[in-house]
Amino acid sequence: MSDGAILLQEGGGVKEHTDKKKILIVEDDQQIQELLHDFLIEAGYEVVTASDGVEALSEFEKEPFDLILLDVMLPKIDGFAVCEVIRQKSDVAIVMLTALDDEAHQIRGLDLQVDDYLTKPFSMPILIRKIAAVLRRQNRREEAPKTLIYREMVLDLDAYKVTINQECVELTPREFEILRELLLHQGRILTRENLLASLWKYEFFGDERIIDTHIKNIRKKLGGADYIETIRGVGYRIDKEDKK
Repeated sequence: MSDGAILLQEGGGVKEHTDKKKILIVEDDQQIQELLHDFLIEAGYEVVTASDGVEALSEFEKEPFDLILLDVMLPKIDGFAVCEVIRQKSDVAIVMLTALDDEAHQIRGLDLQVDDYLTKPFSMPILIRKIAAVLRRQNRREEAPKTLIYREMVLDLDAYKVTINQECVELTPREFEILRELLLHQGRILTRENLLASLWKYEFFGDERIIDTHIKNIRKKLGGADYIETIRGVGYRIDKEDKK
């Protein structure tokens, strides 16, 4: 079986209930592209196809999509570069498809904020279910609040902006995401493992104490306000109680 092969199950495609979400397939192998197209149409999705990176960006500019299936090894512009351009403009759901299954390439894709990563060969029914799961997560994100308020602190979730008493606090994107997770789970203790799994979105092989470093930096930047509580030997929490 070639690197680009797709595993099929007996009985053909898997039908999923959808509300006609629109998917852009970016795949230069015409056989795989046609197979993906047919299965997604059968599953109830609207589908547009592109065969190289330039065509993908052109289609992306023409109309909105709910999800992009993006191959990495593309002519003209590779999938990583396509993803980087799209992420500068949109948080549309992206699932990467590739024969490159080494850790470095997966981490690079995840660092570009892809929503899932599937290596070839893959099962089409599994892909269909992954697409459905990613779209469900995307819908929950769209329904989520755009602003979080805790005491005198305000987080603008779209702008990645933090203010305290209307004064802007400069946090890195990762620091902002950690603070956001703590606020979204007010009163719950989040372990380092919880935060790594939620924010890094892949198995983390480095020192999990990197979370401690980020927390230390967040506290320093927030000044005298002591929002984050350390639960010794467990993790961190922002308490539900509106303490002064």
